[in-house]
Amino acid sequence: MKNIFFSVSILTALFLLESCNKSKESQLPPAAKNEALSVEKVLEDYVKTADKKKPADFIPKGFVLFNEVEGDLNNDGRKDHVLIIKGTKKDKIVTDEYRGKLDRNRRGIIILFKTEDNSYKKILENNNCFSSENEDGGVYYAPEMEVSIDKNNLYVNYMHGRYGYWTYTFKFRKNDFQLIGYDASSGGAIVQNETSINFLTGKKQFKDNINKDEEDREEVFKETWSKVDIQKPVLLSEIKDFDELSF
Repeated sequence: MKNIFFSVSILTALFLLESCNKSKESQLPPAAKNEALSVEKVLEDYVKTADKKKPADFIPKGFVLFNEVEGDLNNDGRKDHVLIIKGTKKDKIVTDEYRGKLDRNRRGIIILFKTEDNSYKKILENNNCFSSENEDGGVYYAPEMEVSIDKNNLYVNYMHGRYGYWTYTFKFRKNDFQLIGYDASSGGAIVQNETSINFLTGKKQFKDNINKDEEDREEVFKETWSKVDIQKPVLLSEIKDFDELSF
C-alpha cells in the first residue's frame, strides 16, 4: 500500500512540475531552474525504475539473458543476482566454413543487489566486456567462461580443458567491483606453470614445473615471487575486453 501511495504521489508531483514549468520557467533565476530540473529528473528516474521488481526487468533493449547466478555479494544475507547478457545484432551472426552459423554477439554483465523490500538495485552494468562463446579458438576450441559467487566474492572463470584455466576475483568496493586476485594454470598433459596474483598486496607468485618435459615423472615446482606494478585499481565497470587483460 505504501508503494502504491508513494508512486501516486510521485506521479502527482511530476504532473504539477510539468504544468508549473511552462508558466514559471521564464520567471525563475538560473540557480532555481537548475534545482527544479534536478528534482524533476530524480522523480522521472524513480518512475522509470519503480516497476523493476524482477532481475530480468533490468536487461536493456537489444540484449537477452545468457546466464544468471545468485549469491550474497555485499554480505547482507540476501541473494544478489548476476546477469550475463548477450547482444542480438543480426550482423554479428556469421557463417563458418566448418561450424555453420555462429552468433558472435558479445556478452556483458549486470549486477543487482537485493533490497529489503525484495526488489533489486542495479549496482553495475558493463554490456560488452566478454567475447562471444563462439569465438575462433585457433587450433583449439575457445575457452568456456562462467561466473560464480563464493564468500561474497565474484569470480569470472575461464576454462580451457586440459590446457588450463584462469580466474579473476572481484570484491565489492566503493559502489564497484575491484579486481583483487588472478589465478591461472597452463599446460598440456601435465601442468606447466601456475600463477597467482594478489592485487591488494601487489605480490605475484609464479610456480614453474621443472619436470614439465617428463610426462612420467611427478610435477615439481620452483616457486618465485615478484611485485606487480599497480597504478590504479582495476574495476569491473571499466573493463572493455577481458581478452585484453594481461598481468
